[in-house]
Amino acid sequence: MVEPGLDRHEWETEWQALEPLVVDAPAEALPEVDRLIERMLVEQGYPTTEAEAKEAAEPGVVAEFLEARRITNLVEAGKAVDPGDIGAAITGYRNLYELLLAE
Repeated sequence: MVEPGLDRHEWETEWQALEPLVVDAPAEALPEVDRLIERMLVEQGYPTTEAEAKEAAEPGVVAEFLEARRITNLVEAGKAVDPGDIGAAITGYRNLYELLLAE
């Protein structure tokens, strides 16, 4: 049996470990932040794909994740991405992190 709050503690610890990378090299942090947020979404019962998002109870949450993931995928593919878009992805992930922690 999983102890209540264990996931939350893991998430907080992982986010805190990623925070210096997010500040110093946000583009490099995107893939790791994406994986953390995806795990959080799945564990909270949210869909993480566009197909599943159409039937989501809270489509805005999924849409924010998918937009941040789109930017992450561009960065990972070596595409030129505007720093403002990278910042928007980090902000989207941060918003989702805070929302999911509060649940």
